[in-house]
Amino acid sequence: MPQLIWQKSSFSDTDGGTTCIELAAGGSDDRHIRESDDPSVIVTTSTAKLRAFILGAKAGEFDHLI
Repeated sequence: MPQLIWQKSSFSDTDGGTTCIELAAGGSDDRHIRESDDPSVIVTTSTAKLRAFILGAKAGEFDHLI
């Protein structure tokens, strides 16, 4: 895997930035996601699938899971 440049949300800094989701763009259409407290676990997906997930989460489509 090439060297990734990780970006985290400005909303993550409420606790000093120790628990947040980080995103990185990879080759072509790859998007990588990891949690800052366990950076060795990386999920890879496409831009379209990540967008669909984010829009679904914002719309409350997963609220029944919590």
